[in-house]
Amino acid sequence: MTLPIPELGDLGPDDEVSVEEIPHTPMQHDHSIARALALQALYELDLTGHPTGEVLNAVIQRMDGALNDDITDYIRTLVQGVQRFRPAIDSAIQLFAPEFPVKHLAAIDRCTLRLAVFEHSMAALVPVSVAIDEAVSLARQYGADASPRFVNGVLGNLMEDANLLARLRATYDNAQGEG
Repeated sequence: MTLPIPELGDLGPDDEVSVEEIPHTPMQHDHSIARALALQALYELDLTGHPTGEVLNAVIQRMDGALNDDITDYIRTLVQGVQRFRPAIDSAIQLFAPEFPVKHLAAIDRCTLRLAVFEHSMAALVPVSVAIDEAVSLARQYGADASPRFVNGVLGNLMEDANLLARLRATYDNAQGEG
């Protein structure tokens, strides 16, 4: 990459000038970006009932070509997976958030929990620590003040239940064998 030559002002011909190119490191990992965009899509789907394909396409198009194929594929995997397995995911969440029916949880918390449960507990795409850390980060960014603590508590307890995790993975694996 060629950098523009800056105005040097009062420098003479024997003065030394050094230029350093500092490489840009992305603020987030590709999958973190995909999770945030998947959460936005899930939130819209949850509140509006729009068709999944239309919402996915709109979220991806809003990024105006800034997403690579890995990110768009991961967004689609997450959103389509959550939508497909939402009843099983909601039943699992309900066990660890018994105060309210899942449909009465704050929409952003509900969608964040669904995303993490699918990504780790069903599809086994990430380790438990990543699923919880990323979900808490999303809750901190998009949710209310109490959201990170709530999401952490529900997911921490849910993901310690080996029998539940086995049932969720079996549900996912059986569906993959059919499809």
